[in-house]
Amino acid sequence: MSQRAGAVTFHGNPLTLVGDEIKIGVKAPDFKVLANDLSVATIGDYVGKVLIIATVPSLDTAVCDMETRRFNTEAAALGDDIKILTLSMDLPFAQARWCGAAGVEAVQTLSDHREASFAEGYGVLIKELRLLSRAVFVVGKDGVVAYAQYVKEMTEEPDYAAALEAAKGLVS
Repeated sequence: MSQRAGAVTFHGNPLTLVGDEIKIGVKAPDFKVLANDLSVATIGDYVGKVLIIATVPSLDTAVCDMETRRFNTEAAALGDDIKILTLSMDLPFAQARWCGAAGVEAVQTLSDHREASFAEGYGVLIKELRLLSRAVFVVGKDGVVAYAQYVKEMTEEPDYAAALEAAKGLVS
């Protein structure tokens, strides 16, 4: 498994990401994560949808909270063809509790804590912390990655407008 030293920073301190960086135009790697009800979710569960997949270190941090709430608000205007997923290493129980407290219903939270299969497959596993780095991927209905942003500084938000435009451009 490749490692990318200094690929991201946290308050300016370099961190190592495990896994290859996903490139636009490649088939989105499959993954095996847990939904809030402990059922297994894979990329195959979303066939026929355009996916916006956001990865965050933890929903219980200020920037991750703000990002997930923002995507939840944006989801209302996207229609049924686009699904927004937020993945973290948080336990499914914690994700469900956070969603309930935050009123997040339009974004589906998924936990990669058990196998880190998404983290390694998409190159967002922070080696030093075993958390996900902040990133956003857009996957078309054909399963091909149309947009990828690895946020360099973990305390910064992603480019919402670019991800949303990429997703909207894939809806026919």
